[in-house]
Amino acid sequence: MQQPVLNKVPSEIFGHPYLPDNCNLQNEIRQQYCPYLKETCTKPRKSEPHIKVGICSVNHSCHISEDYLPVIVCPQRFKEDVMFETIRHQYLSAWNNIGWISEVNLGSGGNVDYVAITKNEQGNITDFLCVEIQAAGTTGSPYPAVLDIIQHGQYAQDSYNFGINWANQYSKTMMQQAYKKGKIISHWKRKIVFVIQDVGIGYLKTACDTSRLFSSRDDMAIDFCAFKIAWDAHNNRWKLLFDRVYSTDVEGINKMLGGAVVDEYLTEEEFIVNIIRKGIADKILDGKAYAKFLWTED
Repeated sequence: MQQPVLNKVPSEIFGHPYLPDNCNLQNEIRQQYCPYLKETCTKPRKSEPHIKVGICSVNHSCHISEDYLPVIVCPQRFKEDVMFETIRHQYLSAWNNIGWISEVNLGSGGNVDYVAITKNEQGNITDFLCVEIQAAGTTGSPYPAVLDIIQHGQYAQDSYNFGINWANQYSKTMMQQAYKKGKIISHWKRKIVFVIQDVGIGYLKTACDTSRLFSSRDDMAIDFCAFKIAWDAHNNRWKLLFDRVYSTDVEGINKMLGGAVVDEYLTEEEFIVNIIRKGIADKILDGKAYAKFLWTED
């Protein structure tokens, strides 16, 4: 039984975990095969488009644990059977047959990642459910870790220079999508489901006003279907598991787009302190002139 590495490194490359004794990753990197798409990875390096990145998740500190946990950074990583089975169980249990259509145009709302449909005996669509998938993104690049594996068969260091761009992916990109698409879905009196990792929900709870984010509710148009990643020691792999469903509406998304709750807003005085600190750092303000003021405020 092997144990996964829990330093700040990529945790899965082309669907395979990094393990201290795993030398096969060099072969996986050469093949560039994504087991979730069942075809070549679709995420290219910006500088070398013919080379696929292949990083599914990275270990990073999160908002739900003091330990490093795998954070999914590629949306294809969610496309395990368990995701589709969970959607079926949670939302489509009354359907007799289910089909999945990808990248469907929603008009002014852009494309929807997936639409689940059911048809009658005449082949007419009788019901549908919109599903969006949201992964995290990185600041800096974890790819140097992959280069180390290519050259040495293992990571050359315990920590690489990358971070997670929580705000951009979750409170900006996803919330804007939830607002635009949620308004359309609400108008139709239907529901849209955002597939998300539990660590993303953890971030939203710390950074946004989630006072209208509830446990699963049928009367709300926007759901976040959260999954977690757990180590499967029997199969030596990271396993995607259903966590829980959260529900909200357009008003709830608007609150989350607005940021933190009012009680957590900075005071004007605290903001002025931040102005002074940044002004000193940018050498626009004289640090000596404000030293006593800053010391008093601290």
